[in-house]
Amino acid sequence: MAAAVSRPSALRAALLLGACVWASAASAQEVPPPAYQIAAQQAGVPSPVLYAVALQESGTRLRGRLIPWPWTLNVAGRPERYATRAQTCAGLRRALAHTPASRIDAGLGQVNLGYQAHRYSHPCELLDPYRNLAIAAEILKEQYVEGEDWLAAIGRYHRPAGGAPAARYRRNVHQHLVRVLGPGTTLFTTKATTP
Repeated sequence: MAAAVSRPSALRAALLLGACVWASAASAQEVPPPAYQIAAQQAGVPSPVLYAVALQESGTRLRGRLIPWPWTLNVAGRPERYATRAQTCAGLRRALAHTPASRIDAGLGQVNLGYQAHRYSHPCELLDPYRNLAIAAEILKEQYVEGEDWLAAIGRYHRPAGGAPAARYRRNVHQHLVRVLGPGTTLFTTKATTP
């Protein structure tokens, strides 16, 4: 069973990993933490896009605030959250013993172990928050088509074939984008820009 994430050590870990957000009081927007900014910049993806995807993929409530949680798994549609990377790695190994890799997602960006196997050497490597964010940003960039908005790429990140699941996912991530960027932004309804 996954450990609860409300323990004090888990909170310290989240703070140390930069999973907490800084709110801008003047404009009611959030600035993605530095790790998201770096991964996004290296891949050529707007950092709010990467951060909003992570909020959707691994978001959990901690002290009343939704934050991306680095030690999150999704095993055959069932989310599992752990307090430490070591516990998550053990959970990942257990899951791989009985579940196909294509039905397991890991980390902040919920990178799929089966479809993205070419991007890592060992499954627990996906639990390194910085590596996971770099991979998630690479996937987002690969899904982006010049001239489209980033919401289309976001939908393909979740489901490259598109359809209703991709549309639902886009709507959900768009809500996180509004939270991050503030209401009224046009960045994601027009052509893409990089950070």
